[in-house]
Amino acid sequence: MRFGLGHALLLAGVALSPVAVCAQGQGATVREGAGVAHPDSWPAIRKPQTADAAVEQRVEQLLRQMSLEQKVGQVIQADIASVTPEDVHRYHLGSVLNGGNSTPTGAYNAPAPEWLKSADAFYAASMQPNGNLPRIPVMWGSDAVHGHNNIVGATLFPHNIGLGAARDPDLMRRIGEVTAIEMRVTGLDWTFAPTLAVVRDDRWGRTYEGYGENPEIATAYARPLIEGLQGKVGDRDWLRGPHIIATAKHFLGDGGTAGGKDQGDARIDEAGLRTLFGAPYIPAIEAGVQSIMVSFSSWNGEKMHGNKSLLRGVIKDRWGFDGLLVGDWNAHGQVSGCTVDRCRETFIAGLDMAMAPDSWRGLWQNTLAQARDGSLPMPVLDDAVRRILRVKVRSGLFEAGKPSSRPYAGRFEMLGSADHRAVARQAVRESLVLLKNANHVLPLKPGARILVAGDGADSMTKQTGGWTLTWQGTGTKRADFPNGETIGEAMRAAVRDAGGTVELAADGRFTTRPDVAVVVFGEDPYAEFQGDRSDVGFEDTGDHLALLRRLKAQGIPTVSVFLSGRPMWVNPHLNASDAFVAAWLPGSEGGGVADVLFGKAEFRGKLPYSWPRESDQTAVNVGDKDYAPLFPYGYGLTSADAGELAPLPEKRATAASADRNLLFSAGRAGAGRRLLIGPPGNLSANPGPDLITARGADRLAQEDSVRLAWTGRGAAVAAIVGDEPVDLTRETNGDLAIEIDLRVDRAPTRSVKLGVGCGDACEGTVAIEAPLRAAKPGEWTRIAVPLACLARGGADMTRVTMPLSLTTDGELDITVSGVRLAKAGSSPVPCTR
Repeated sequence: MRFGLGHALLLAGVALSPVAVCAQGQGATVREGAGVAHPDSWPAIRKPQTADAAVEQRVEQLLRQMSLEQKVGQVIQADIASVTPEDVHRYHLGSVLNGGNSTPTGAYNAPAPEWLKSADAFYAASMQPNGNLPRIPVMWGSDAVHGHNNIVGATLFPHNIGLGAARDPDLMRRIGEVTAIEMRVTGLDWTFAPTLAVVRDDRWGRTYEGYGENPEIATAYARPLIEGLQGKVGDRDWLRGPHIIATAKHFLGDGGTAGGKDQGDARIDEAGLRTLFGAPYIPAIEAGVQSIMVSFSSWNGEKMHGNKSLLRGVIKDRWGFDGLLVGDWNAHGQVSGCTVDRCRETFIAGLDMAMAPDSWRGLWQNTLAQARDGSLPMPVLDDAVRRILRVKVRSGLFEAGKPSSRPYAGRFEMLGSADHRAVARQAVRESLVLLKNANHVLPLKPGARILVAGDGADSMTKQTGGWTLTWQGTGTKRADFPNGETIGEAMRAAVRDAGGTVELAADGRFTTRPDVAVVVFGEDPYAEFQGDRSDVGFEDTGDHLALLRRLKAQGIPTVSVFLSGRPMWVNPHLNASDAFVAAWLPGSEGGGVADVLFGKAEFRGKLPYSWPRESDQTAVNVGDKDYAPLFPYGYGLTSADAGELAPLPEKRATAASADRNLLFSAGRAGAGRRLLIGPPGNLSANPGPDLITARGADRLAQEDSVRLAWTGRGAAVAAIVGDEPVDLTRETNGDLAIEIDLRVDRAPTRSVKLGVGCGDACEGTVAIEAPLRAAKPGEWTRIAVPLACLARGGADMTRVTMPLSLTTDGELDITVSGVRLAKAGSSPVPCTR
């Protein structure tokens, strides 16, 4: 089933056209006290027929039998990296989760049988006898957001931005069914999906988790996705057998924060909040979704985890939702008056289960004390526990037995099975959006000589994106995707029987002149706050623009396949391409891309987000008063359409992205930072040439890099210095590293220290002369130093004033094009001082 503008909103009972919806709310004058909702103004819903007297009787019986300690345990969820099965038994914890970097073995690519074994262990602990107390099975929640993406070999679907381009609700149902079965194979029973965010500013690092900028797509997708995951209310296998528990997230306005800032503030009036962001939750609840995850973000200054008017007033009272409200990662700690291990306020506001990954023990102790002294009222605690028990009883957990004994458990051959991959391949085919096709370069002829180039051509890491085996999706290897196919591999297979050839060369240097070149490139993986940006200009760190221009100068037709988690300003690349395909983050099935490029399937994807005309056009949405994108919402060519595109202006409207994780880019330090050089303790912008010099250098554009040369006449430092101290504790705990793109023009003659400064006599350093000496002179390379190494070396990561320093008293000559905080790759520098 396909749908057009307005269809989904009408189904949800929202009597506004999409253009009218998007034109209101944001930008409206926000009155005083606007962080308080008026539930009676929110639309009523058709409540699902989930009420069951037998279920309610059993829940009330359990409540009467439970101890206070048990009740408190049920409302807390701990991460498997910070909790043991013994802890689950002792503290009666209601749920565990695996965060983006947590696995049963500690290795990011833990094999599937280890997940099932761990699920059995946590379940057994929860069911171990404890006096006369009733046994309550634990639930395991996981971010299966584009398939069962934490598991090696699982089917990986396109991220939601690509699914939004497909405009196919029926396909969403099948995706939900496949994901549920593959989760059952590993013993897990609860997914934190689907994400129903409506994304209004593409700077947000989670843009790709939204289906589009307009509520119509998420609203049309909510029911089929949830029914695919959970089954249909009233069916015998609802929440059982091949189905699991689903979560609608993140309530509410997470995609509408000011500046696209993760965990930020949605500054919008109540009508806009209700119509723009609330619409998809109506069909989700009507489909019987059993959990809703509350957003990190705020609404007009009021943190969602503490917003009683929305959590109790709208969700529980107005909408009559009888499932559970689960928190996000320690987000309750951001509520006024709270810390991560003490927050009765969030339960009073309406949260039922606090996600306390590493703070669970303190939260359990303090919540127990607050329940005992009455500051956490017993009716509030009982309401939360009642909802959790209701979901567990409904889903059959009390009778299901250990996870390995349940339907589909241990059938590991179903992970990435042929029929599951076929669904994903169809999703890829439907998600591709053709933006340009001059001279009808596409479709390709399978009998042609084809060059496939670019750093995304043979990279599962790049085409699967964030939330893939690791939180940020980085550091993975080809072997981690045994059931997947890269775009390059798929194209080679497509020409095999047609007499054509594919030469795969990331750098684009060919041995036989091709008839056409396909260049696959785009954003490197990211997730959540690491993906936040200050603009939407594409940072081409892989020289793909130069490659496209070189091929074009040789008279070779060029096809760009652009991998990204958001629409981006790529005017120079569009100009240098004869055809340009927005492929988003297609997942494990590169064959879907090959199918469409070779004409086995037609382009049918339509833009779910407006495509920016300028690099600073970060919040361009259909219905805006001055709506002027390069390509509008809903745009997408077929191969039969006239695909010419007039030359576009190539001057970037803004400087390179300057988020706090970007320390140096486009020839300058990031926002609020300066590049200073000189002797230790006496740094300046230009101290003279005696010890060290810094001058502009070219990599991809004029002076987009800096060349640093140490003379060896004494100790000297090149440092990025911040205007204000910053707290990098979260980044350090999140296993981030200082990642430097550089070229060694002269290897070091003496020791070189990379450091982080935190004030007078406060620093941490790591020796990096070994990788600098190992680098091939004149060639670009990347080194990464984990922040944890610098913390262990003595840096106070709560007050970092100098996020990077390079110090040596020998000779050294390097050119630096980029410095960022990012997930360390497969070979970070050892923690050697």
